[in-house]
Amino acid sequence: MNTSSTVEKTVRTQLKRMLEAGCSFADVRFYDEDRTERLVLYDGNLEVNYQRWEKGIGVRVLKNGAIGFAATADLNAIPECFDRALANAEAAAQLLGFPKDMGSAEPVSGKYQPRFQQDPFAVPLPEKLNLLKRVDEKLRDNTVEHRMVSAHFQKRRIFYYNSEGTEIERWVMNTFAGMTVMARDRDGKAQRRSYELDSDGTGSRGFEWLANPQAFEVHTERIKRELSEIVAAEALPPGRRDVILLPGQGHLQVHETIGHPLELDRILGYELSFAGGSHVKPEMIGTLRYGSEKLNAKVMVVENSPGTFGYDDEGTPQHEYYLIKNGILVNVLCCRLDLAEANAKAGRVVVSQSGASARAAGFYKTPIDRMTNVCIEWGSDGTLEDIIRATENGVILDMPVSWSIGSNREHFHFGCEIAWEVRDGRITRVFKNPTYQGHTLEFYNSLDMVGDRSTWRLFQVANCGKGEPNQIMEVGHGVPVMRFKNVLTGEGR
Repeated sequence: MNTSSTVEKTVRTQLKRMLEAGCSFADVRFYDEDRTERLVLYDGNLEVNYQRWEKGIGVRVLKNGAIGFAATADLNAIPECFDRALANAEAAAQLLGFPKDMGSAEPVSGKYQPRFQQDPFAVPLPEKLNLLKRVDEKLRDNTVEHRMVSAHFQKRRIFYYNSEGTEIERWVMNTFAGMTVMARDRDGKAQRRSYELDSDGTGSRGFEWLANPQAFEVHTERIKRELSEIVAAEALPPGRRDVILLPGQGHLQVHETIGHPLELDRILGYELSFAGGSHVKPEMIGTLRYGSEKLNAKVMVVENSPGTFGYDDEGTPQHEYYLIKNGILVNVLCCRLDLAEANAKAGRVVVSQSGASARAAGFYKTPIDRMTNVCIEWGSDGTLEDIIRATENGVILDMPVSWSIGSNREHFHFGCEIAWEVRDGRITRVFKNPTYQGHTLEFYNSLDMVGDRSTWRLFQVANCGKGEPNQIMEVGHGVPVMRFKNVLTGEGR
């Protein structure tokens, strides 16, 4: 009998024991394999060569309205792990605010494995380093003072079981990569231009994605050229103008001002670290005008995205649904655990089913509400060139340098790597140090043009932080080119 079947037999017995002990629900996540590898070259030198391998189980039980959690890497101590989770639930029940309720769900049986051709962990280290060194050499230039190239791989095999009879096996396979060139401008201030491995949502997630020159290496000459333009440029003058966000910047705008504020645990006030609150209240779901009629934010199931994983950490199958439809907030990112409380506090049913957003960063972390693929639907306002031709006074912005978010995500301030000025329908020059700021709802209500499918790119976020203790999670954002009217840009002296 192998390890997986031994664990499976044990957890089934323990799940039954938890129900007999008075629990209304219990579940287990068994990480049979959890591998991470990160490589970073800085100026051609290997700065980071990090690998992690983990294995263990995490247990949740629900008793008397309280969740108890425990985890162990000792697979000979699974019954004791259940006992600790039960004791934690009984202790937590003494301090209970709103009683938790998982509701009911039909048992699910399934398996999910993302498409990939070449397992990154089966690729020899010298081959990975040779690829990064080749990219680094292409970034080497007299105009570049410093260079950085990085790659990050994830592979997990997770088994999920719960007391309702749900049993899931799923695999995670992700490839992240980025490159950055840096130099000082004529004022002696550091400037940079970068590229992160992105896609149109199709394709696969193995090493072959990074190794495809047309997906990664092809961007080296462009970012060197654009860095030289930034270094020679003037700073963006302050003023109100139209802002055209490329997906490189638009994905972070969506992440911080749509994704995070629409996580249900934040809406209920449970997640307040890392600018964790939300300006949204439960009673606003279904009625709040979040943006113009051009705004359609959707949870998508995108094949080639780290936000696609088949089933969440409660065994709920992933599915597509609108968060914002024609500018109206219609749903939120949620798991099963908080639905009853949200509906009770709203005084009506505002969320009818789990959004499959329960996610944990490891077997020793408890699942919380996380983003998956929070995307903006592409529109019908044409290509980037069409949007530029329709703009009299604006700037095109790309890739974040800095971000500052209000404690309830109602205000924001972003700095970007580069701005292209648009005057009377054409690009006229490059600006450095571009910034823009606004109020979340006013900003999205100023959205007046949304690019077509040709402008839509899927960006990967490998390091979304949330929770105490902190959990780092990978998510995806598909975003088209978007134009916002009359935005406050630049910094006054």
